[in-house]
Amino acid sequence: MTEPMPDGGRPRLDNLTLSRKEGFRQLAQAPPRIQPDALTATDLAALSSTARAAYDRQRRDWHANLGPIKTPQLAALQEDLWDIVDSNVQDGDKPKGAVAVDAFPGLGKTTAVLHFAQKFHLREVEEEGEFTQAGHERWPVCRVGLTSNVGMKDFNRAILEFFAHPARFRGTAAQFLQRALDCVLGCETKVLIIDDLHFLKWSDRNGREVSNHFKYIANEFPVTLIFVGVELAGRGLYSETDQGGDVTLAQTARRTTPLTMQPFAVNDDKHRREWRNLMLWLEKRIVLARMSPGMLADDLSDYFYARTTGHIGSLMTLVNRGCQRAMRTGAERIDAELLNSVKIDAASEKARKQLEAALHARRWTSKTTAARTATTPAGWH
Repeated sequence: MTEPMPDGGRPRLDNLTLSRKEGFRQLAQAPPRIQPDALTATDLAALSSTARAAYDRQRRDWHANLGPIKTPQLAALQEDLWDIVDSNVQDGDKPKGAVAVDAFPGLGKTTAVLHFAQKFHLREVEEEGEFTQAGHERWPVCRVGLTSNVGMKDFNRAILEFFAHPARFRGTAAQFLQRALDCVLGCETKVLIIDDLHFLKWSDRNGREVSNHFKYIANEFPVTLIFVGVELAGRGLYSETDQGGDVTLAQTARRTTPLTMQPFAVNDDKHRREWRNLMLWLEKRIVLARMSPGMLADDLSDYFYARTTGHIGSLMTLVNRGCQRAMRTGAERIDAELLNSVKIDAASEKARKQLEAALHARRWTSKTTAARTATTPAGWH
């Protein structure tokens, strides 16, 4: 067996990929990972130690990077994003509508937004070219991640950092803002993603300044703002009277469209089919020597739902860690006994006992009425 590339020929991406324009482009343009060949237990035993190490390394990378999965939740969110972004082609004298993707952790909101942003980047570059008419590099998307206690100057510097502006290390907040606007105009940026907006403290001076700053950007920058965070409404993003009667957020509320994502539900056959389709999708992509059809969709469907409460982030973590343990221990299959030894997030573990008790009392199931005859929809890929 020839030693495979550990990542299917994809470039290695560092932890700061999304903070830099080159890294974002690298992520957007990277070729799809190649799923490792499915070998039997006999095939595995016949590999040399070198070939086995290379194969296992390829499988580790594969299982750690499954997805993104085109779930109904992701598809619906991205359709809304396309509607909003594509409709924001007004002339420069008209402000553009913003988006707030607000959902609890573990539901895939950041994954869905970034996946949309990558597709948008590729579409714009394909249609308009890699360079603008003025000869500048085209960067359709800019992504900024917020941290705690971020101020206006810090936020402007983060935009300059994304574009690698040479004057990003010294200047005032106003100077940084003007340079950021120059970058956006020169590179014809159309989408500005602001991730982890829940870190912003609207009640303090920095929070109010940055919040007002967003309104200025919406007015002056020719971009669609996409906010991503947790409980943004409760934190004051849309409030017109928070902060002791401060009405500066009224305009933000009028121009911002709230979007969300929900966990998987199993309260009727339609939702149970969606969950089963997800199990079938995973079955086709797990590369273990002793896997068999129905191992997830039939044998472990209820188990996975009870462990993860239908949260896609918790599910993918459990599957990934379960596959790593199955490879490392030589089990080469996933079952309840193995998964019971795998730890995941505290929120899922807290809800697990209640769901399992209800399952044992037969008050719910994740399985459809015709579970064994269900097929995966053509749109899931």
